[in-house]
Amino acid sequence: MAPKQDPLADVSRETRRRLEVFVETLERWQKAINLVSRNTLDGVWKRHILDSAQVVPLIPATAETLADLGSGGGFPGLVIAAMRPDLRVTLIESDARKAAFLGEVGRRMGLENQPKIAISRIEVAPPAAADIVTARALAPMKQLLHWAQRHRKDTAICLFHKGKDWQTEVEEAKKEWDFSPEPIASVTDRDAVILRIGSYRATASGAPSGS
Repeated sequence: MAPKQDPLADVSRETRRRLEVFVETLERWQKAINLVSRNTLDGVWKRHILDSAQVVPLIPATAETLADLGSGGGFPGLVIAAMRPDLRVTLIESDARKAAFLGEVGRRMGLENQPKIAISRIEVAPPAAADIVTARALAPMKQLLHWAQRHRKDTAICLFHKGKDWQTEVEEAKKEWDFSPEPIASVTDRDAVILRIGSYRATASGAPSGS
């Protein structure tokens, strides 16, 4: 579970500029709607950009599609889109104002593959059939696995940001899901991890109802 090196250290000038545009747009929109916690805005590069970027080295080069669940202010989905513009990214966000923000950022970054914005609850959004499914600060593990099931290919990899209680969440989720998560130490928080999950299925007791 060794931490990775800084994934922003060697990005291209073009990628750096895309991320700068993202931050500039975030700071402007933050004045009108709450996209991130206000006490984290001063440290946005570490708390949000770097924290999101650390999943990029975990995405196989062969991946073509990604679904970001509950995208909110664009973390990690839009950061990944900036760093892997070859990916076809679907951002699922039920809040129309946040979805409008995501759309503007995607246009301003000038991405060749503009992210698809699904303005919908995760559980009813059209299935994304993604190679990669991501989520950050969204829901307990057992709920994430339920939601991700709708939007992943059978061979997909899930990459979930989790905080200090991740082990408890995993144990709870294993009551309903058969899975083997690989914890990868966070580069921004010594108590946090990225959980990488490959194939999984409901246990004999059945998947949760979604509540």
